[in-house]
Order: sequence, then C-alpha cells, then structure tokens
Amino acid sequence: MLPGPPPGTPEAPPGAGGFAVVDVEATGRSPWRHRVVEVAVVLLDERLRPEGEFATLLDPLGPVGPTHVHRIRQCDVDGAPRFREIAPRLLELLAGRVLVGHHVSCDHAFLDREFARIGVSLPPVPLLCTMRLARAHLPEARSHGLAACVEAADLGWYPAHTALGDARVTAELLRHCLGAPSCPPDDWAGPLREAARVPWPRLGPARSGPSGAAVPLLRREAPYGPWLPDAQAPEVVLTHAGAMGSMA
Repeated sequence: MLPGPPPGTPEAPPGAGGFAVVDVEATGRSPWRHRVVEVAVVLLDERLRPEGEFATLLDPLGPVGPTHVHRIRQCDVDGAPRFREIAPRLLELLAGRVLVGHHVSCDHAFLDREFARIGVSLPPVPLLCTMRLARAHLPEARSHGLAACVEAADLGWYPAHTALGDARVTAELLRHCLGAPSCPPDDWAGPLREAARVPWPRLGPARSGPSGAAVPLLRREAPYGPWLPDAQAPEVVLTHAGAMGSMA
C-alpha cells in the first residue's frame, strides 16, 4: 500500500469520489485487434490517500502476445477469468472517479474496447495523465516514459510491465506531481468535480459456472526491482486472490 498524502494536499471539492489509477497489459498494441491480458486498479480517495487495490490476469481467448515485454506466458492465464466476468466489479471501482494512468488514453482505449465487446458503453469519464503531468512538473526527467519519470522522482525500483506494479508506481508518481509547487489545485480539483457527476452503467454479476460460484481472480505479484535478462529474471508469483469482489 502507498503511504499517506503529501503534506499540504488541499481539501477536495464536495462529493468527489477520488482517483482510479489503472494499468493494463495487452496482447498487442491495438485496442481494436488485441485484448487485455492483465488489469490493475489502485484506488486513491479525493486527498490521494490509498483505499484499495484490484488486480487479475485475464484469459484473452487467444495468444497472450509479447511475453518478452509483459512476462505473461500462455500457461499463466489458465484458469484466469474472462473480461466479462470481472466487468461488473471493474465498473463499480471506476464509477465516480477520475481515471488516471501513464499515457492514460492508451489504457482507456483498451478498457473502452473491452467493455464495447460485451455491449457496455463507457461514459465520458475525466482522464488525468501522469505523462502529461510529468512534462509540466518533473522537468528533470530525461524522457517521459514511466521508468524515466519514476527515476527522476526518486520513487525507487518497481516491477515494470506488471499491471499492478505499474499502477502502484503511477499512483506514487501522481502524488509526486500533484504535490509539486508548480502544480495548481485546478489540475486535479476540476476533474474530481466532473467525475462525481458522471452517471455510470451497471452490470449484473457474472458466474463461473452452473454452481453459481464467485469468479476467482488470478493475481500476479513480482518482486520490486529492475527487470533482468530472461536467464536472471525474478520469479513472478501467481496467486488465487479470492472472489471477484476482493480488494487488497
């Protein structure tokens, strides 16, 4: 979990629901042709205090794509839920919140297409991009990729290209940028007010089978530290994270 908000964090506007920091790993680069194979959400309240985490691998109903990038093997998604099975919970987590990501338009596009495939239209949710924030408030970054921004903000090593690792460190980067003296409160107070007014769709719960059992999640945890060459790569641990409604 993340530590508390930076000192001097302003009060949020009334009715604000907070932030949902998201990251997806996908089977390729095109939201239209490829599928989400892992999704993570880190929830922060309106004052950037941690509220919970959600993460699971997903069965993309086909090849997992670039294993050399996301380190997900085909066997890792055996028994993982399909997107439709986690969609109701994901809608609940995102509702009323500002959607945050590093190059957030990419994560949003993949989520939008996954929901569209099951007949759900995402509302025009306010987006907050940590890449854009870093350009404005992290001038010492040598580039604006996530790893370079994390290094410039001195946030330490993290398990890159795991959805939960990227989402966690993006949440820390968000707080670093919003806490910068150069960042006016309007950079985030406005999106919070807008997010609180957006009506969200609802979905009935999905079931894994005739028994009516809750859909199990398959969570990937990797050690914090730099990714190494394949021969030295740290072990990634897959754990059954309980039912679909579970939050860490």
